[in-house]
Amino acid sequence: MAVAKYKSLGAVRAAIQAGTETCASLVAYYLTKIEATKSLNAYIEVFEEEALAKAKTLDEKYKEQPDAMGRLFGMVISIKDVLCYEGHRVTAASKILEGFESLFTATAIERLLEEDAIIIGRVNCDQFAMGSTNGNSVYGQTFNPIDQERIPGGSSGASAVAVRADTCLASLGTDTGGSVRQPAAFCDVVGFKPTYGRVSRYGLLAYASSFDQIGTLTHSIEDAALLMEIMAGEDANDATSSSQAVPSYSQDLSFDKKVRIAYFGNALNSEGIDPEIKAQTEQVIEQLQGQGHSVEAVSFDLLDYIIPAYYVLTTAEASSNLSRYDGVRFGHRSVEVNSLEEVYLKSRTEGFSEEVKRRIMLGTFVLSSGYYDAYYTKAQKTRRLIQERTFEILNNYDFILMPASPVPPWKAGEKMDDPVSMYLADIFTVQANMAGIPAVSLPLAHHQNGLPIGIQFMAKPFDEAELLAFSKYLLDFFNTKSSV
Repeated sequence: MAVAKYKSLGAVRAAIQAGTETCASLVAYYLTKIEATKSLNAYIEVFEEEALAKAKTLDEKYKEQPDAMGRLFGMVISIKDVLCYEGHRVTAASKILEGFESLFTATAIERLLEEDAIIIGRVNCDQFAMGSTNGNSVYGQTFNPIDQERIPGGSSGASAVAVRADTCLASLGTDTGGSVRQPAAFCDVVGFKPTYGRVSRYGLLAYASSFDQIGTLTHSIEDAALLMEIMAGEDANDATSSSQAVPSYSQDLSFDKKVRIAYFGNALNSEGIDPEIKAQTEQVIEQLQGQGHSVEAVSFDLLDYIIPAYYVLTTAEASSNLSRYDGVRFGHRSVEVNSLEEVYLKSRTEGFSEEVKRRIMLGTFVLSSGYYDAYYTKAQKTRRLIQERTFEILNNYDFILMPASPVPPWKAGEKMDDPVSMYLADIFTVQANMAGIPAVSLPLAHHQNGLPIGIQFMAKPFDEAELLAFSKYLLDFFNTKSSV
């Protein structure tokens, strides 16, 4: 895979200012790359004419008023197919929403467009963001550009592929249990998930409302910081959005202090972790200690409860959220029906994938009379314990370090008959969603087979500024070290 033409908006802006690039030529370049990488199956729809037209409009504006350009002038992005964009289709990669066109724009996207971002297309994902492979899609499997026989991760796998394959500068994904960070780790890019409520969920097709969060996939921390700075903030359309002031993340990325970092010894010594991922994570720990940072093992005895509690809660919320797609109010309607009951039954049976139906049924079961207290209530209590223990650790440490995934990306189709195995691939990323804290996956290491390894860092709620600055420091340090 060739090196990306540009790895930051700063580099794009410098080329535009030097006269060697225009928005129109940049969009044309990315369109060429999209065509050349069609076999990866990343894009569902390319907004070719629209993107070129906007690029030309921005170029004209730049000629006349160079100082009046938005903060994202020169930024070409793609969006995951669960984000609403007025006048454009959004299907959650599902037949149930086949042909559906959005009547409004998600707040996060609206804020990017106001700053002169160019949206080049919508990209594939696991259906309704349920999956770890980007293979649970009505549009078919998306493939990893580093090794095209392997999965890119999920559910925002195609967003990571779009960035890694150099078809856009950045992409918006969503993260319910690691769906930004795991694909970032598998595709060797930066995946950032903010605190729950930091970015409005208005216009995001819900999977699990108390977990879902819009995140970014980029080459650089600088771009992730700028995108977050623009998207974050209170939104009257989302009651769960935070009213806390948004710092200027992109303006304060300097980091020159020593920090305390915790990691879970039982996680690194678990049976399911790939030995090379364990070794590379331990090497990162040693290098951080060599830089004068304190990195210590701490006990986290709730690790084995994270995945069961997560899937009880998210499937319960999915059962509720997806009940609206019934062939009457929204979605695909079966034509071979003889009664209203058959409309519901056949439309949902035909419209949802096996994985989505599995989660809806599990969620309906745990919410049903007689099982609610046994499963759902206990899972909520477990979530609270996980959150409290996580906050307790972060009161004593600045960050928590974990691998983003216990295993490297596997071959496409390899685990489709073993959903539990796929669920366990999320074991290191789910904690951040259970606790509602910010987290990032950084491309800091590589497997002996050449595949990337993402190292994850988690921080206190609303401590995005510190996490972003530390992440930039880490990327600069490891990139300098690898180039020596």
